[in-house]
Amino acid sequence: MCGIALILSGVQIDSSCLRGADEELPSSRGGKGLRCSWTMEMLLAALQRRGPDHMGSKKIQLEQCGGLDKIRPLFYPAAADAHVEEESKNETATLLSNGISRLDCGYNIRLTHELPFAEMHFIGATLQLRGTDPVHQPLADDFGNILVYNGEIFGGIDVGSKANDSEILMLALQRCCSCSCHVSHRICCCTDKEGHTSVPQILSTIRGPWALAYWQVKSRTLWYGRDAFGRRSLLIHWPNTEDSRFIISSVAPPLGLHVPLGDVKVHSIPGENLLDASCYWEELSCGIYSVDFDIHKHTSQCNKQGVVGTVTKHGWTDALIKRLIAWNRSFVEPKNDNLCHQCYPMQRGCNISSLMLEEKPPSNVACVNDPILTQLNCYRSLTYGSELHGEADCSNKFDSDISCINQPKTVSLLNVSLSAKYLLNALKESVSRRTSKDYIFQENLFARNHLAPVAVLFSGGLDSMILAALLDQCLEPSYEIDLLNVSFDGHSAPDRVSAREGIRELQRIAPCRRWRLVEIDADLSKLDSESKHVMSLISPANTYMDLNIGIALWLAAGGDGWVNEGASGNCEKTAQRHKYKSEARILLVGSGADEQCAGYGRHKTKYRQGGWLTLQEELKLDMQRIWKRNLGRDDRCISDHGKEARFPFLDENVIRYLLDVPLWEIADLDQSTGKGDKKILREVLLLLMENSETYFWVDFIILVLLYSTFHNCLECALLFFCSWHSCYFVEVHLVS
Repeated sequence: MCGIALILSGVQIDSSCLRGADEELPSSRGGKGLRCSWTMEMLLAALQRRGPDHMGSKKIQLEQCGGLDKIRPLFYPAAADAHVEEESKNETATLLSNGISRLDCGYNIRLTHELPFAEMHFIGATLQLRGTDPVHQPLADDFGNILVYNGEIFGGIDVGSKANDSEILMLALQRCCSCSCHVSHRICCCTDKEGHTSVPQILSTIRGPWALAYWQVKSRTLWYGRDAFGRRSLLIHWPNTEDSRFIISSVAPPLGLHVPLGDVKVHSIPGENLLDASCYWEELSCGIYSVDFDIHKHTSQCNKQGVVGTVTKHGWTDALIKRLIAWNRSFVEPKNDNLCHQCYPMQRGCNISSLMLEEKPPSNVACVNDPILTQLNCYRSLTYGSELHGEADCSNKFDSDISCINQPKTVSLLNVSLSAKYLLNALKESVSRRTSKDYIFQENLFARNHLAPVAVLFSGGLDSMILAALLDQCLEPSYEIDLLNVSFDGHSAPDRVSAREGIRELQRIAPCRRWRLVEIDADLSKLDSESKHVMSLISPANTYMDLNIGIALWLAAGGDGWVNEGASGNCEKTAQRHKYKSEARILLVGSGADEQCAGYGRHKTKYRQGGWLTLQEELKLDMQRIWKRNLGRDDRCISDHGKEARFPFLDENVIRYLLDVPLWEIADLDQSTGKGDKKILREVLLLLMENSETYFWVDFIILVLLYSTFHNCLECALLFFCSWHSCYFVEVHLVS
């Protein structure tokens, strides 16, 4: 994870091409007439909090070449026409904005040119979480290409277990073609050539969160953008009359804006006025963008205005990404009452590997009227009736989350849908990808004495309980797991009560794991300085709800709280409470669960107003705006402590699977709150909370039923059972 920024100055930005890209034009945005008061030192400090391991910067200056229609760089990171002065390496040296660029090789380059020029200033602050060797940003290759990258590659591009994904991406981008087809939205003719592809094609294949800026020398094109769901923050400032620079940054520096004297308020205190700060920055819409500096039609403009850059937004080229951002579900509305028990994203012979590993939507995902599945489900419903989803009387949402694991074990597990079993596998794969040793910087693992490398933002509710239980299955037993819990009302806060109940359940199912509940206590009335700091982090968000959520996330990510050592069962009163600060650099967050599984109260309201179709439209709206309402803000607040948020519920394969599941399998909003909302996740939690002995008896009962259904054919029963149970390999020996 990194803090990245790009400052483009001396360029006339032409954004007219965005008019056809469903993009709001810069001329209609706020910020006109506002004067910025932040300094480069403020920006560098904000970025370095995100990336404490290393800070670096590189500059490229461009000039118009003889009044022609060509733009050429004045120098690359090791140019011959620049004055180079050697300087000793100093990792803590301050990066100044006076024309000096401190390079990773230990040299500084000071330009001696006096000609008018445009300048691109790349800044990268690194929090290294991948690879075996330190990697410093910005990355530059021998050709002069420059990359600042903030993200993780969990698939799509092959990254070896000892490799750093930023370096692998740099090599992939280096092989991209440099034709101008992207400017006119034409299909790239170079992609037919062996080993050649386009920048949008490479970026579209990435599975995982990312935001970047990339200078491609051969095409004289600046690329920038963020992933399709906006899981990494990227803010943008469009040039205006008061600040003509084009700026993108992971985070806004503490910002004081001077409002013209004719206005009512004049603010110069950094972070004091949320509304003013939000006028300067905005969340960059998800997508891939380019600024092209080499277009013939700009010849006359270049003669009058200097360098002109044309901004273009590019479409995603990957079929799966296109499908996910469209967020269309195949099965929204049940046709009859029985369909709820007949529709599963599987057929005979389908196993979870096809659902997990296929990049294209699986062809066997369909509405299956399978008589065998129907018989199994009829047996469940007739035998166990009203206990299908549990009828425990719960006083609040947390009680209902935990109640699903306190039902009679065999009965409860038989009532779990097939969809939940497949979702459990998909979520486990997602958590595994985000916590595997291959995706954690080895130096951090082996130098930490088995302290927790991964923590969970933990409320004790449904989503965080699932993540904690899955993390236990994916992380080596020798490592501790920190559960970070924030309370603004001491021990009586609902989240604190539910967290303590939750850790007792986790200790029951994983007694060999050392669980540590980190209790972070805060009083909102005494957080004035922290609130002002968080205001700058959540910008351009500007509501009190954003501020309250931001403070909670910021405090949780800090990990500075109290731990009850020796607490087990109901013996917290006898435990010793001492101060503790979590050093885990990777935080699992449950974002995306409510949006996909109807977890908000307004989802039930929409369902009551218009049924399944209205509910689907509301869920679709939530997912298509989650980048703007949630993820950018959350990423900035968590990363301010040098931590990285990872979102298992927003894994591409998890999203795809949930879209393949019929909506009535996701939620049953005819039930009371705390039961039908996020129904499929409640079933997943039920599976996680039961032990292997219970699984054995449930599977045995199901196998007996299948044996009878297949007219006493053991081979058929076993083959169908293994397919249903997500087995990857089956070998059956029949002895006559």
